[in-house]
Amino acid sequence: QVQLVESGGGLVQAGGSLRLSCAVSGRTFSSYVMGWFRQAPGKEREFVAAIRWDGGSTVYKESVKGRFTISRDIAKNTVYLQMNSLKPEDTAVYHCAAGTVYYPTFANAYNYWGQGTQVTVSS
Repeated sequence: QVQLVESGGGLVQAGGSLRLSCAVSGRTFSSYVMGWFRQAPGKEREFVAAIRWDGGSTVYKESVKGRFTISRDIAKNTVYLQMNSLKPEDTAVYHCAAGTVYYPTFANAYNYWGQGTQVTVSS
């Protein structure tokens, strides 16, 4: 069983930066796709970024390109989301997810989800 635990959320001013971490425990696979999704109150869950564990190729939501960077540290079994130039519209609960098939932008393709970490960007 795979367990994901997010950390690093908090309150920041617009234009600030935050780095989210997702610690992976339990059994995992090098072919897992790791993704970040976010959900704001009253809105649907939204794809943010994803990375192939094996190879490290990445995909991003268009609106975060150039501002957010997803990465992974294989030795630490950890996935990161570096968020720069944060905007109020980035405010949401951010969830880390792990999938075994490569459909990175689709939430239904992911098998495991973390509890989420709150990111609040003030203006």
